[in-house]
Parts: sequence; C-alpha cells; structure tokens
Amino acid sequence: MRPVDPHAVKAMLADGGELALLDVREELIFSQNHLLWARSVPLSRLELRFPRLVPRKTARIVLCDDADGLAQRAADILASAGYTDLSVLDGGVAAWATAGFELFSGVHVPSKAFGEFIEHACATPNIGPDELHQLIRDGADMVVLDSRPLDEFRNVSIPTATSVPGAELVLRVRELAPSPDTLVVVNCAGRTRSIIGAQSLVNAGVPNKVVALRNGTMGFTLAGFACESGKDKRAPDVSDATLAWARAAATRVAERYGIERITRETLTRWQADETRTLYLFDVRDPPEYIAGHVTGAISAPGGQLVQATDLYAGTLGARIVLVDDAEVRAVMTASWLKQMGWKDVFVLTEKGAETGMPKDMAMGSAPPANAILDCERLASLLDRDQATVVDLSLSPNYRKGHIPGAWFAIRSRLARALPKIPLHDELVLTSEDGILAGLAVAEAAAIADRRVRYLDGGNAAWQAAGLPFSVEASMADDALDVWLKPYERGGDTKGAMSEYLSWEIDLVERIKRDGTCHFSR
Repeated sequence: MRPVDPHAVKAMLADGGELALLDVREELIFSQNHLLWARSVPLSRLELRFPRLVPRKTARIVLCDDADGLAQRAADILASAGYTDLSVLDGGVAAWATAGFELFSGVHVPSKAFGEFIEHACATPNIGPDELHQLIRDGADMVVLDSRPLDEFRNVSIPTATSVPGAELVLRVRELAPSPDTLVVVNCAGRTRSIIGAQSLVNAGVPNKVVALRNGTMGFTLAGFACESGKDKRAPDVSDATLAWARAAATRVAERYGIERITRETLTRWQADETRTLYLFDVRDPPEYIAGHVTGAISAPGGQLVQATDLYAGTLGARIVLVDDAEVRAVMTASWLKQMGWKDVFVLTEKGAETGMPKDMAMGSAPPANAILDCERLASLLDRDQATVVDLSLSPNYRKGHIPGAWFAIRSRLARALPKIPLHDELVLTSEDGILAGLAVAEAAAIADRRVRYLDGGNAAWQAAGLPFSVEASMADDALDVWLKPYERGGDTKGAMSEYLSWEIDLVERIKRDGTCHFSR
C-alpha cells in the first residue's frame, strides 16, 4: 500500500489509464464531501461490494478516507484477496480540498451532473407541474411515462402515469403513443431520469412532442398536487411494427455516436484479456434477465446504469459491453455512456441461456465451523438470556424488522458500538443473509471478551423459520451507513426536496470548477 498525494491522483484521472477510486467511509459520511469520481464502497461492506465493482485484481486502485485508518484497513483486506496495485490518498479527503480541488456532496454525482449538462446542452424541453396537472384534469391527448424502476413507481407516481423504465422508452413509446399528436411527458422522482428519458426520445426521432416533467414527482408534490401510490400500470408488449421502428431509430443513434456491435467471439477474447477491466451488463428489464441472459452478465437496467453508473462500474476507463437481445436498449444506454465520457462501450445483441439472479460474490475466507449458530439454538439461548444479538444489516433493513432485542451496529465501527451494549454470555452476529455477519466474527472476537458466533443464514433464515421479528430499535451506532432520499427522511420532507432539487441544478457550475468531466452531446 502506497500513499499518493492529491496532485498525483488528479494526474491519474487525466492520464487515460484505468483507475478505481474508492471511498471506504460510510455512505452518509461520503455524501457530505467526496471526490467527484470516487465510488462509495464502505469498509463495513467491502467484501460484499468490491468484487463486482472492481473485478480485475491488477487494476490501479486508490482508496480514500478521512485519514483515520479506514483506507489502510481496506487495503489489508484487498491485499489478502489478491489485489496488487493499492494506494491510499495521503491526508484523506481533507487533503484534496487543501490542495485546492473540488469536493462534492450527495451521491451518484457524475450521473446527476451529466443530466444537468444534457438539459443545458440540448435545451431539453420540459413542462411544469401546474401545466401538467391542468392537462390531466382536461383529459388531454397525452401519456405520462415514468422512467424509474417499477418499485419506485409503485411507491409514488403521477396520476395517469405508466411505468416505462428509462432504457425501455424508445423500445415501447410507439405502443403507448401511436399517434404523433399525443404529447409525451417523461418523469422521474427529481430531474436526471426525466431529462435523460425525454432526450432519449428526442434523439431517437420520436415524431411526438416530448417534454420532461420539471423536478419530477418531487416538483409535483411541492406544487401542491397529490401523487398516487400502489399503482402497477406497465407498458404493453412490443409489436413487430413497434420493434422495427425502434430498431431503426436505434441504428440512427448508433451511427451518430459511433457505437459498435461485437460478436460473442470478441466478447470471449476480451474476457480473457487480463490487462483490461471488462464489465458485461444486461440492460434489459430484470424479469427478462432472470428468464435468460448471457453467462456472467450482470443485471443493470439501462436507465439505472446511466442514473447511477458508480454503483455498477468501479473502474474508470474500463471496457463496457451492454447486452440486449432487442438491441434498442443497449444502443440507447451506450449512447449516454459515450456522452458521459466512457470511450469503450459496445453492444452485444444476444439473450443467452443462464437463468435467475447470480449469487452475491464475497471476498474473504469462511469463518470456522464452530462459529456457526442455527436459528433453533439461538432462539434457545435468547429464551435463557444467554446471548446478545448484534445486527449488522443496513439500518433501513434493520428498522423494517429484526430479531427481538437485537442491537443495530455498523461492522466497521464495532469497537465503538460494543461498549454501549449490555452483553450476555455469548455475542451473536447477524445480518440480512448472514454472510456479512460471518465475515465480522474474527473482528468482533478481537474486541469482545466472550464467545462470538454468527447466525447461519442471518435474518432471512430466522424469518423463514417462522420466528418473530421486531421493529423496536436499539441503536448502538448512528445510522451513518445510508444516504436517504429526500422523501425517505423524517421531519421537513418538503424542505429536503427543495434543497435536493437546488443541489442538482447547481451541479453544472460545480463540475466546471472541478474540471475533470469530459461530457459531450
């Protein structure tokens, strides 16, 4: 592990080589100030998230923290897993600011900034919530297309809206608006997916008038209008005529942005290339991915891949191959990634035979067999007050339900949390599926003065066994592990929405000052 100063890291960002810039602080801390291109990979969940985010073990890696030792701890874990090119930002995130470089708040900042750039560069047409509300009341010839994933749509949606996740828009719009006289309104929760979705349709040459809903469902709410919840309205299947139109539109977009198609043979050759990182993303809707996909491909619905690229691709400068048997979604997604500055983006038109969702990859060796505890044995210990349970799940998951009496703690901060917890004879760790809890056994054993075990299968196994769950929280640490969306926070939700929308709009000027973006249109 080598310390590198901020100027050296700045030079790495400009030298054209691959670079994985990872921030190992907890997500809420990360969201307060971080380097623009840093990916959030908290030390507490490093072994779970890192293998997919940075799959090549010889990739150039720079770790960031608050000069508090987290990056060194992460480097030790990664080195033991076989990663070889490891550096740490000397002086932490504060040193970046001291060097005169820009720090950013929020999450998924490059993608959000890109959306604002596109709106400015392309003059993407938009509509305000007042005008949209009036059109809905008047029964205007209009369709409202919600470009978010279905779960977000079900949570909150604009009245009359249909769920059409971002990459699906060009493929499905003609089924929903066959007449060129129909107004097409694209919305999301805020701004980015509305802008990118609307501009996708414009770029594809849709004959309709297309507009983005200004500030999405948050703007609609702030204007005093009621959103809906629990809706499940989805686009119909694509007809042959619609597919033909969409493919022709995608071909024009591919020519405009220089998007290349590759063969399976080329993919196989690149997969064997140990000098370059390769990401293989299936950009179709998740049910299609589950039904059959190319072996090794990761489900990354196109709209979300553009909206939060940092969640999927941890190595800047890597090769990206997008898979879509209809081609349209892959081409539209590739066009946006190209404009975001990803140079090597390709399309593979294939379905594949692998089914289901792949199992999570995790680094690290398995804990010893004598550290495993099953649900029946844990229930017995709890009945006799002979065990204390510490839950390492993400705080939102913990709050939704946990083993009765379990304490919430963050794995990387156990040394702070355990002294706050009244411990019984045994300390039992659990997590969503038990994997993270098993990884933490040795760390907890080095801190606690008693036997430490973990629940086999975690909370999922406990629930599957029909054992009780509780929502009564016992917090041994602050919920620093997640950044909550404005509408997920308690207190002044509308104030949080307004602040967030202003933050998004301000990003255009912030990235100009940073100077490391290479966006294009």
